[in-house]
Amino acid sequence: MSALQESIDRYALGPAILEYAVFGLSDEHVRARPGPGAWSIGELVAHLADSDVVASDRIKRVIAEPEPLLLAYDEQAWNDRLNMQEAPLDLAVALFGANRRWTERVLRGCEASDFARWGTHSERGKTTLAELLVTYVGHLDHHLKFLYAKRANLGVAIQPRYSHPIV
Repeated sequence: MSALQESIDRYALGPAILEYAVFGLSDEHVRARPGPGAWSIGELVAHLADSDVVASDRIKRVIAEPEPLLLAYDEQAWNDRLNMQEAPLDLAVALFGANRRWTERVLRGCEASDFARWGTHSERGKTTLAELLVTYVGHLDHHLKFLYAKRANLGVAIQPRYSHPIV
């Protein structure tokens, strides 16, 4: 299996990973701001959903358009001005999942040469489709570290359940 196919596979696992990461949280847990970072788990998941929609737009532009401009956005302003603290967690998770599945379909339809296509990010400069894919796989991983630390600080860390004792 190629590195590109592995990256697409990891990208495609994102929805299940996010669903697992927020499993069993009460609304109180979702809205609390225990740290690390200033955002609540709800705000963090809303950011992941919004960011993935932006990522999908960038991915599709790079595939479909010659050397497109990929605009940056102010994630803190989006969080504050779009009232993400009140965003329903289930909708954010559903949006993330639907968007990832839609974009996965697009990515799996690409030729290997498409991953060398590029756009110009307004802050980071030239970036290829392959780099965008790796960035967004890593973006989820990056934020999951914070999500799990917040869960631990709230005392609601996910505990593995075993049907038999570990020997």
